[in-house]
Amino acid sequence: MKSILLHIHDDHGQAERLAVALDLAHAHQSHITCVQVTPFNSYVVGDPFGGLYASSQLLEAIQARDDEERERIEQRLKSEDISWDWEHVDGNAADALVSRGRLADVLILSRQNKGQDDTPEPLPIVADVAIHARAPVLVVPPGTTRFNADGPVVIAWNGSIEAAHSLRLTLSFLRLATEVHIVTISSDTSDFPPTDASRYLARHGIGSQLHERPQERRTLPQALLAAARELAASSLVMGAYGHSRLRETVLGGVTRDLLSDTSVPLLLAH
Repeated sequence: MKSILLHIHDDHGQAERLAVALDLAHAHQSHITCVQVTPFNSYVVGDPFGGLYASSQLLEAIQARDDEERERIEQRLKSEDISWDWEHVDGNAADALVSRGRLADVLILSRQNKGQDDTPEPLPIVADVAIHARAPVLVVPPGTTRFNADGPVVIAWNGSIEAAHSLRLTLSFLRLATEVHIVTISSDTSDFPPTDASRYLARHGIGSQLHERPQERRTLPQALLAAARELAASSLVMGAYGHSRLRETVLGGVTRDLLSDTSVPLLLAH
């Protein structure tokens, strides 16, 4: 994994995204591309006669805020022994990240979480990006101060195409992991067994352990997160289930619930 795309946005998840990106870059000797998106179109209003207007003072304030954020982050990047560059894009954030991420190995975003101060929360774009991006999306939960790139990894396996796709797209992550655990929940199995996933990883020189967990009275997300905590996982790899109708993104219930509750970094691939 040599190309990391980092979403830049002035929200209370930015410091956590940056910390994770730096840990990954150091572990893999990767390049970080910082993509800062300014949705100027959100601040443009129309009149009944078809004209479009935006307050020049408002736009100047937005630009000044973005410049301040860029200066702050660039100072941090300059203190690190890594390769990086910066791109600034105007428009829709999800569209821009998907477009700029066509040659990325991973995209780093934050899940939404209401902060305790006036800092904006991360944009609600994870679902849209995860469904449309051609690279896995690493979703950083609140409170994450570092990413253990060589820590244990849990793979959520149910034999689906999405699960297989997530496995193939995250091989570079799995090669560094001290342990790889393939977890199935007894109520979520298919005719494509986890032993096939384990054999596939073995062909790539990656050892793995198989675990089957009962769902009991828990939801699937609760059972998966319990397994991730039990196995001390540094990340949880899973397929992003869902589809898009025009620009409306619809995620499956398991993915949606994990995105709202997880305290473990999620590595999603559709």
